[in-house]
Amino acid sequence: MLEQFHIIAFTHRNFDVSEVGKLHIQSDSQEERLTLVKNEMNLNELMFLSTCNRVEFLFCTEEAVSESFLMDFFSKLYPNYDNEQIQNFVSLGNVYSGLSAVDHILQVASSIDSMIVGEREIITQVRNAFEDSRKMNLTGDFIRLVMRHTVETAKKVYTETNIARRPVSVVALAYHTLRDMNISLDARILIIGAGMTNTNMGRFLKKHKFKNFAVFNRTFSKAETLAADLHGIAYPLEALKTYDEGFDIIITCTGSENHVITPEIYEQLLANETSRKVVIDIAIPHDLDAKIVAKHNVTHISVDVLQKISDQNLKERSNEIAHVEEILLESILNFQHIQKVRSVEIAMREVPKMVKEIRSTAVNEVFKNDLNNLDDDSREILEKIIGYMEKKYMSMPMKLAKEIMLK
Repeated sequence: MLEQFHIIAFTHRNFDVSEVGKLHIQSDSQEERLTLVKNEMNLNELMFLSTCNRVEFLFCTEEAVSESFLMDFFSKLYPNYDNEQIQNFVSLGNVYSGLSAVDHILQVASSIDSMIVGEREIITQVRNAFEDSRKMNLTGDFIRLVMRHTVETAKKVYTETNIARRPVSVVALAYHTLRDMNISLDARILIIGAGMTNTNMGRFLKKHKFKNFAVFNRTFSKAETLAADLHGIAYPLEALKTYDEGFDIIITCTGSENHVITPEIYEQLLANETSRKVVIDIAIPHDLDAKIVAKHNVTHISVDVLQKISDQNLKERSNEIAHVEEILLESILNFQHIQKVRSVEIAMREVPKMVKEIRSTAVNEVFKNDLNNLDDDSREILEKIIGYMEKKYMSMPMKLAKEIMLK
């Protein structure tokens, strides 16, 4: 089965992220479309993995994965795309087969193939993708075996190496900075800007039990959406000029070309409070006027500082890749053995059935009359002997086959 296992991968390495997005399939239509492709392409198994910057197809087939096979595969899966787009998928997708495919999915789950090395979220995404595909009856025994081994290997990587120990995302770094300050969970947090960065930051803080949020945004509807998610209060951006309820932390990230928090606005936001404040400014250019830092009692955490930490952490993570690769190499060798053992188990599935059929024929046909002439005690002893031999005949072939493979 190993030689029939293939992966087609579209990632940040060979595709623009926007192009990868074209391969995403909405969850409510995945079962119908993937099942159709599996059946029409005569695939034995199929698994679909989709994240923000990768789409991958894991499948088992007896067919040669040629250009014509790939054209047919993508044409059936994406019928709304024209021939030029399908040809683009075929020419740019990376195809892995056999052990190379196993090695690839191990690298994916261990994050060394990720856009951000050491990003642990990928192991959950891989596991969830398998579970979704399994529930849709797309996968079978081989992909189950691969996924179990992949998850076990990834856990070992994250446990035995430092590949994920130091955060590299700006959001994670900003949170760790706040955590190290021992900020109260009741802290009043003003979130200025409701784009993706602040949305992620807000959800990160909510996850860690912060609960007092006010969200300001130029487009009020976006402020309302984020505020609802955080159980906070939404305000239009202009409300900063009159907001007088005080704050402990400001997290700001807008796309403004000018300072959003001017000295005048900052004075208003302080509401005459003199305690030390924290401002996390993730915007480029900065949202906070530098004059504020010089004049007020404020801890200013800029995106520049966070980026320097991120770069250093990423460098340290990269130093761990060699250690990870050692674990993956050992894992590949282990998988070869696991797969061979499983192949024997599958091949020997018929043995118990065959032994039971032989027993039935012997008892009910060949020796039927002789058995009828036995007394109850003799029949009971004979049943015990036959049962004992039946179990041995079931287990011995499997044991011998495994011993032969080990040699």
